[in-house]
Amino acid sequence: VQLQAFGGGSVQAGGSLRLSCVASGMPDEMGWYRRAPGKQRELVAGIRRDGTTNYEEAVKGRFIISMDNGKNMVDLQMNNLKPADTAIYFCNAFVYEGGIGYWGQGTLVTVSS
Repeated sequence: VQLQAFGGGSVQAGGSLRLSCVASGMPDEMGWYRRAPGKQRELVAGIRRDGTTNYEEAVKGRFIISMDNGKNMVDLQMNNLKPADTAIYFCNAFVYEGGIGYWGQGTLVTVSS
């Protein structure tokens, strides 16, 4: 599975950005992780093909993850962005058979106050 991420950029606090990621195959789960300066990489949001989602506590109510099964694409709509959301965001895909995870290239999100 190869992943290609789109989106990211710079925005002022309170603004919105959208990240998209396209998978070459059909992963069972997809999601977005982020690594903020000086911090470990953490899960931001994940989604399964059945539509089940999970979110990191700090983004609940602000971020929305969605999956287009037909296009093997996952989107992350990020609203009411905060400076604390500044990080490199990574798309992730997981295939149950074999238990293999795949990573896309990181995309930088910068939120200024």
